[in-house]
Amino acid sequence: MRNIEIENQTKNVSARTKEKVFIFDTTLRDGEQCPGAAMSEDQKLEVAQRLEVLGVDVIEAGFPISSKIQFQAVQRIAREIETPIIAALARALRKDIEVAAEALKDARRKRIHTFIASSPIHMKYKLGLEPNQVIQKAVEAVKIAKEFTEDVEFSPEDATRSEKEFLVELISRVIEAGATVINIPDTVGYTTPEEYYNLIRYLIEKTSNSDKVIFSTHCHNDLGMATANSLAAVRAGARQIECTINGIGERAGNTALEEVVMAIYTRGEYFNVYTDIKTKEILKTSTLVRTVTGMVVQPNKAIVGDNAFAHESGIHQHGVLKNPLTYEIMTPESIGLPSNRIVLGRHSGRHALKDRIIRLGYTLDDLQFEEIFQRFSELADKKKEVYDEDIIAIIDDSARKKIKTRYELVKLHVFTGKGTVSTATIKLKDQELLDENGQPKVLTEAATGDGPVEAIFNCIDRIVGLQTRVKSYRLQPISEGRDAQGQVNVLVQINQRVFAGKGISTDIIEASAYAYIDAINRYFSNDDNLSVHFPKEGETI
Repeated sequence: MRNIEIENQTKNVSARTKEKVFIFDTTLRDGEQCPGAAMSEDQKLEVAQRLEVLGVDVIEAGFPISSKIQFQAVQRIAREIETPIIAALARALRKDIEVAAEALKDARRKRIHTFIASSPIHMKYKLGLEPNQVIQKAVEAVKIAKEFTEDVEFSPEDATRSEKEFLVELISRVIEAGATVINIPDTVGYTTPEEYYNLIRYLIEKTSNSDKVIFSTHCHNDLGMATANSLAAVRAGARQIECTINGIGERAGNTALEEVVMAIYTRGEYFNVYTDIKTKEILKTSTLVRTVTGMVVQPNKAIVGDNAFAHESGIHQHGVLKNPLTYEIMTPESIGLPSNRIVLGRHSGRHALKDRIIRLGYTLDDLQFEEIFQRFSELADKKKEVYDEDIIAIIDDSARKKIKTRYELVKLHVFTGKGTVSTATIKLKDQELLDENGQPKVLTEAATGDGPVEAIFNCIDRIVGLQTRVKSYRLQPISEGRDAQGQVNVLVQINQRVFAGKGISTDIIEASAYAYIDAINRYFSNDDNLSVHFPKEGETI
């Protein structure tokens, strides 16, 4: 039911739309310029191969003139990638363009992407050129690029801070010179969606022969609007989006491929366009880029963040369990994620916990469930996320506690540290020793040991009056994370018999005490006639 409903919401976008939006991926060029994201030649090829599987139309493989490694990486990608167009960046200089052309020589489909700054501030302070000189250099660069390939893209750098009339003249001239794609970069992430929409519309309407080229977007995320700006440009008539996996790139990054693609996929009727991206390959591609660059993705990152399809709020969990469409506008499967994730934590409610218990294969009556829910809530207050292993441990431990037990831990205090003698002070409730009011008596003792665990065991031995020998002690985490519960398993020899004990807690010292008491209780449950000597006031054992 889930998939049918969502498919009806987003079904077959390409079949009902007339125009395709080309996806130009610049992860290997602009994305790699992000500090700390440099990739080796082998890594760049691996990412390029994954981009090919993903279905991108253009891979901007690098900036060949910038270094020998860049040149070799572009050259190798051009040789080994078959389907996408391979693009190389070049400044509006003959040498740049010739080197780019050489790197692309073996590409099955190739594009030279040349650029020059067009904003007044860039022309004056960076280039030191007059506007007419910039136009002359741009036209010459496009003509040189056309000597090597029919597919030439031109970008007026910092276009969104350029004068519109100048852009019209510049773009008209480079189209006349043979440019096939006109990219309008928001180089410094300055524009807003409305401004960018109006600029793209203006340029398409005013530029000569604009119908003979594809207009493209290239947005940076300095003000957090890269995705919104790119989509606004699509509505204005742009038919290529330049973007990167996970939105990596200089400063605050570029438009995130996964965001614009899934926006078009999910809101196809609104944008009236489609892409050829195989959306189920998005997560794999995102994960690879994270791995090779070392650039982590924040948990709340749209589409590919760890929390993008995770639900912890009890109200949300209830809704999603009834019908995923209540809080999910796209399926996790659509990006290659096996399923959504119901995160059990302090905000989760009974519905989510009950559903998880059933999925784990347990059947509990109402009374049992309420007991488990109470213990779950207590644990959730101690740690950020409660895992399946935690729930199983709670249920198992609860079942174990149904066995009649003699001793119950009331209070535990341990003093330990380097250069000090570890000391444990413990209070145990004895169900078989009653006080004057007929209530179980609470026994208190203190003991030392070679470490906190031995101090605890020695202290418990003093309270219960037994001579024991610990034959085995094993500590292991139940789940993941720094706040994971620890499980302690002990084998305790008492007389000639061995008893197993298990304890669970987020505090491993406390878990050790629980495990030891569990073994002691098993001993007493196996011999009801055992006489126990309890210390009188002032008496030592």
